Amino acid sequence: MIKLKIAFLAIAMLCFIQIHAQTVPISGKITDAAGAALPGISVKIKGTSLGASTDSQGNFSIKGANPSVLVFSGIGFQTIELAYKGQNNLVVVLKDDQQSLNEIVVTALGVKREKRNLTYSSQEVKGEQLTQTKEPNLVNALAGKVSGVQITSSSGTPGSSSRIVIRGANSLYGNNEALMVIDGIPVNNDETGNLNSGPGTNRIADLDPNIIESINVLKGGAATALYGSDGAKGVIIITTKAGSLNKKPSLSFSSSFSMEKPLLPEIQDKYSLGSNGVYFDGVNQKTSTSWGARMDTLKINGQPAQVYDQSDLFFKTGKTYTNTVAVNGGGAYSSYFLSYTNFAQDGTVPGTSFDRNTVFGKFSTEILKDLNITFSLNYANTKNNRLPEGYSLESPVWTIFTAPVSYNLQPSLNPDGTQRLFRFSRNNPYWVLDNISNTSVVNRFLPTFNADYKVLSWLTITERFGADVYVEQGKYHESLLSVSNPNGRIVNNNTNFRQYNNDLMIGANKSFGDFTIDALLGNNILSTYNENAYANGLGITVPGFDNIGSTSNINFKETSYLTRKIGFYLQSNIDYKKFLILSLTGRYDGTSVLAKNNSFYPYGSAATSFIFSNFFSKELSDIMSFGKLRLSYSTVGNASIGPYNLLTPYESQTVRNIAFPYQGQSGFLISQTLSNPNLKNERINEFEIGLETGFFKNRLSLEVTYFDKKTKNGIIPTVALAPSTGFNYTSVNTAVMRNRGIELLLNAKPIKTENFSWDLTLNYSRIRNKVLSIGGNLERLNNGFTTIFPNQPYGVIAGTRYARNSEGKLLIGNDGLPFAADEQGIIGDINPDWMGGIVNNFKYKQFTLSFSFDMKKGGDIQNNVDGYGYFYGTPKVTEDRGPRVVEGVNATTGLPNTVSVSGQAYYQRANGVLESVIQDGTYVKLRNVSIGYNLNPTWLQKTPFKTIGLQVTGRNLWIYAPHFTGGDPEVSSFGSSNGSQGIYSFSTPTSRSVDFSLRLTL
Repeated sequence: MIKLKIAFLAIAMLCFIQIHAQTVPISGKITDAAGAALPGISVKIKGTSLGASTDSQGNFSIKGANPSVLVFSGIGFQTIELAYKGQNNLVVVLKDDQQSLNEIVVTALGVKREKRNLTYSSQEVKGEQLTQTKEPNLVNALAGKVSGVQITSSSGTPGSSSRIVIRGANSLYGNNEALMVIDGIPVNNDETGNLNSGPGTNRIADLDPNIIESINVLKGGAATALYGSDGAKGVIIITTKAGSLNKKPSLSFSSSFSMEKPLLPEIQDKYSLGSNGVYFDGVNQKTSTSWGARMDTLKINGQPAQVYDQSDLFFKTGKTYTNTVAVNGGGAYSSYFLSYTNFAQDGTVPGTSFDRNTVFGKFSTEILKDLNITFSLNYANTKNNRLPEGYSLESPVWTIFTAPVSYNLQPSLNPDGTQRLFRFSRNNPYWVLDNISNTSVVNRFLPTFNADYKVLSWLTITERFGADVYVEQGKYHESLLSVSNPNGRIVNNNTNFRQYNNDLMIGANKSFGDFTIDALLGNNILSTYNENAYANGLGITVPGFDNIGSTSNINFKETSYLTRKIGFYLQSNIDYKKFLILSLTGRYDGTSVLAKNNSFYPYGSAATSFIFSNFFSKELSDIMSFGKLRLSYSTVGNASIGPYNLLTPYESQTVRNIAFPYQGQSGFLISQTLSNPNLKNERINEFEIGLETGFFKNRLSLEVTYFDKKTKNGIIPTVALAPSTGFNYTSVNTAVMRNRGIELLLNAKPIKTENFSWDLTLNYSRIRNKVLSIGGNLERLNNGFTTIFPNQPYGVIAGTRYARNSEGKLLIGNDGLPFAADEQGIIGDINPDWMGGIVNNFKYKQFTLSFSFDMKKGGDIQNNVDGYGYFYGTPKVTEDRGPRVVEGVNATTGLPNTVSVSGQAYYQRANGVLESVIQDGTYVKLRNVSIGYNLNPTWLQKTPFKTIGLQVTGRNLWIYAPHFTGGDPEVSSFGSSNGSQGIYSFSTPTSRSVDFSLRLTL
């Protein structure tokens, strides 16, 4: 019994010692080799679930046993283990991990991989770089930051769409924009919301940039093949922020305010309303042209004429307010992140606005050993108020840009209530502000659920479900007495969109001697439903009653579609001794939009990379730290076939002047476009080769990529048929198109000391596109504002051109004016010669400075503000309107032209020749400048705040566009569709802005 008591007492004492040991506090600081503090480094006690992270000063504190083993790890640094035996105030130095490129990136299907192991090109942009730009639209925040990516804004109206294309256009008429993926779930990015002329909103604008952790751009087919045909155009992988384990709740708040001034085209202010130098008063003598008397000589009622700067009077200073509050924290097994943002933007056109309220939450937990789940919900409510733009008679911007400086547009009404204007056939822009509206309200839900179960140490099963559900309510109202619709018009447009995505994946990672195999096997189910109800009411019978029920003639149209796709995929990465990697990807898809015999189709990729720097000597490694050569080939489908396109449907008809339904009788005829039941998806084959290098311990890294991709079986939806068939058109798979290009990415850290650092990123891309064939004997196809020709780039501008002799000299008529050639031809190419961007980030103690340039060489623009302005006499260039002799040769005699003509005659002739308004879109933009200051943490020790930061940001502060006379050469005025590119035409001008922001953390 005595021995038993002694043993029991010994065990109790050991237990007491162990319990007591668990309460020992362990603290210290972690720095890099230069002595700089490292925040966000993970500190764990080996063999337990206990852990912590370092704060902004690199300090950590954790409770653990004495003795124990501490594990320190962080992205870009070597993981080390340290035996703790009661030391006080540990100082741990982490070394750079030269075996990686200091990056862990999120790839297809949300899989995280080391960038060094990738066999294809990708580029990551951190969330702080996005929010630093203060761009309301996520797409615009990427401009100039990623090689091979072209981003084009459509308008300066708040909420307007932006287009993002990776490595050039792949399809003649299909969607060419990159697929958007949020936390592994594909989401909709359609352009919606506009019920009149001009652009709408691309739906990724519903996403709050403040919740984004990072964006990874997957460019080639080898990178995107796992997404099937939806990923053929490139993929934007968006990873949202998450909570932190073992962290007390942290509350952060940020608030910003910006002011925007419009970037206006060059307008003349020296000549009045009139013609041939004669002044018109706009009341008794009306005209649309400003070819009147000089303003500095003109007197009205005996007084010097007043000059009205129409743009300055009409446009106002835009204002944007953004307020964000977020909570971040977690325990040993769970973490959470909650965020709310209110974004309110008032445009430079009075009455235009974009308001967005977003709520985001993400919760992760380990509910069982080796079973982790993550649930997130993103809710957005957006409201957009816009006005018609472009050519439409309702567009106020058209009238402002072409209004005479001698006429006061206000008031907008005559005493009898009719519109007051200097010309006929257009609305007074101030009348439009009070009587025309286009509103869009969107409620959107993006829930995701992810469960990972680690069956074995090397085998994981993942179930991921996500949805994209939104309802959009659009309304357009045009009051009585409008020039375009004198009886008034009301439009209601309601859209219901639902998309469900589910992935079941099995992942394995296991080593066999010198080989490591990382494999992924999965199944994807995607279901998309869209329903649209459109009602157009003409003839408002109750003035002031904004209800479609008050219109006398209502035409209603309802459309809906449901598509489903199922896919099976497999990816395997075989790593041999960490220097030779082989990646194989295969996917087998089936889609409901194709005929049964074509509904399933396979595609995939093969890629390899060779890390040759593993064989360098130490002396060479000190200079060239990393070197990798990669090679890939892929073949993927391009989902360019819409639902029910294989059928020949019945359509509502208009016979002569009778539009059905007529007097209660509906009228349908079979479509004049014969559908082709044998259509199949377009096919994109791509070859890619790349070189990645790092020098001087990766202080300097260079990545060069060459790609060559060809689109086959390109769909042409409107090929003419012989009338004897009973149809006018059909669809065929006959187009062939090619894109070749070079991408360059340079990252450098020229200076890195304890107090000062400089990071430099430079990207460059040069892409050459050619339409190799459009099939059969087709010579050209129309595509909006551009035209498709075989053996020409996709996106050339065709139209009237000046007549010239064999030497290229202008042919001049006997009237002394040049004239248009009998045949139209190619007069421009919207594709740039090359694109580039430079991003600089400086940090000195608590100060930060960043600025970025965005550059584009070439790429023609059809400047319709000048084109129509030549007739009106409003562009700045028309101030030179004296007599001139146009250089050229007389078309009759062949002798040099000697006939003098007036400036008005010359420019009004140029108005009829499209070639005269094609301008080189070369530009250099100072895209973004940001100066910030973070208060020294030691100053905040006696306050409740952990951090306080101030920042001032400027956007579009300087633009150099030597050949373009509009406000912004980056704009395509009619939206993000294929046929709307390369056109600058009376859209709301984009803006130059300055933003002031404050950030607090509790």
